[in-house]
Amino acid sequence: MKVLVTGHHGYIGSVVAPLVAEAGHEVVGLDTFFYRGCDFGSDLARVEELRRDIRDVTPADLAGFDAVVHLAALSNDPLGDLNADWTYDVNHHATLHLARAAKEAGVSRFVFSSSCSMYGASGRDDALDEEAPLKPLTPYAESKVRSEEGLLELADSGFSPVSLRNATAYGVSPRLRLDVVLNNLVGWAFTTGRIRLLSDGSSWRPIVHVRDCGRAVLGALAAPRETIHVQAFNIGASHENYQIRDLANLVHEELPECEVEFAKGAVADPRSYRVDFRRFEQAFPEHQPEWDARRGTAELAGAYREVGLSWEDFDGPRYTRLKHLQRLLDEGLLDGDLRWREAA
Repeated sequence: MKVLVTGHHGYIGSVVAPLVAEAGHEVVGLDTFFYRGCDFGSDLARVEELRRDIRDVTPADLAGFDAVVHLAALSNDPLGDLNADWTYDVNHHATLHLARAAKEAGVSRFVFSSSCSMYGASGRDDALDEEAPLKPLTPYAESKVRSEEGLLELADSGFSPVSLRNATAYGVSPRLRLDVVLNNLVGWAFTTGRIRLLSDGSSWRPIVHVRDCGRAVLGALAAPRETIHVQAFNIGASHENYQIRDLANLVHEELPECEVEFAKGAVADPRSYRVDFRRFEQAFPEHQPEWDARRGTAELAGAYREVGLSWEDFDGPRYTRLKHLQRLLDEGLLDGDLRWREAA
């Protein structure tokens, strides 16, 4: 297949795009390159790429593609809190704009990177399947809900959208993020000697390695149309639902010299949910996750050690999306709509 991967230069995309190419597909990446220069360690194999804001994509840009893997988004809740309009503009409106352009261009398969965060505060002890009520608590999560709803309306016999509701991602990437939970916990430990919890650690969160996100994408590209058409799949493994304090204890086991501590005033995080992954397990038995949190913790600690990650790196803008975009805004490189200025 000829596949366009949006957001191929981001945290997940810079891992997924090469995996799709390695599987034998012809891959073109599309990205606005907000995070150029935010590199971590050695890069993976590159793919052909196109610099474009997804808000500006036209059907002509998508001519000849068989599938779109849509990863591009403004990621995480703090960024949505800074300016919710940006999140809805890029994550919701631009997603549907891209999907309409893809449909007009004759693209038959649209793989949407969604999120388990849309389950929000479940208020339940059982694991949530794809039919559970959606209770988004943040603009980021709500943007994913609205996008899924809009994609369903666009589906027809020639256009098949599928939503991959990723658990919280972790793991080493050429465009590392330190603002996701396991990466952050290991980063605190490695750079300060302490494993710092910003909440009381009681909240539940499912997690999935970035390479396993890529395996799910490969499954969605290879599956028969009837398997994926207008479907949503929780992406992860049932044994990878953790309370945050359990993840902290795993980090302590990998780095035993580092003790767990709680931030002053730490309280329960209202975003708490356990997720059922059986639909994904049954539909894609050959594309199940290969990583678990223990192995991922060891991988992260080893990678931080290899590059000599410092507190300045950890606390700076390079690996934290909100801080980096705020720096681009402060320097006048981005305008008030989060677009590159001409000089940039």
